[in-house]
Amino acid sequence: MANEVAEAESTPLSDDDRFQQATKIVDRFSLWSGAAGLLPIPLLDVTVVAGVQIQMLRRLAELYDVKFSENLGKSGLASLMGSLIPVTSGMGFASALKGVPLFGTVASLASMPVLSAGATYLIGRVFVQHFASGGTLFDFNPPDYKEFINEQADKLKAKLDAPSGSKIAPDRAARAKGTTSPNT
Repeated sequence: MANEVAEAESTPLSDDDRFQQATKIVDRFSLWSGAAGLLPIPLLDVTVVAGVQIQMLRRLAELYDVKFSENLGKSGLASLMGSLIPVTSGMGFASALKGVPLFGTVASLASMPVLSAGATYLIGRVFVQHFASGGTLFDFNPPDYKEFINEQADKLKAKLDAPSGSKIAPDRAARAKGTTSPNT
């Protein structure tokens, strides 16, 4: 991770190279968030996921030469999480389920990693878009990204629904976008 930033400082990155590195950062931290979702203690998992998301935001800010402030980072994450209410409330519920013996633990362990990784992925994609367009933590406004968040959520859902290694069938992709193909 530090090598990525050091390389970025030594040679100017093209927009494509920067985007590729940002994508790797988002993917890696999404996996870490999913792993944090496996922590068996209620609410500790949510706290660790938030810490992972702050670190992801710090790395993205470094990559895009955006001044990072932990307070602004937390504020930006909190406001963005507010616009992702269905996902974040699901994370809280899944975390709380860990307190219910047997059934709650099993249900939470099945859902919390997916919700954590998905929320982190969406947050990362939004901040990559924001930083790539010249934005900073000071001017971040989550409502500006509502449509982008919906598009990214649809792409993620289609990616998760697609069988590994295959392309999404046209009618399935159309359903993910909310449209139908001529065959349906």
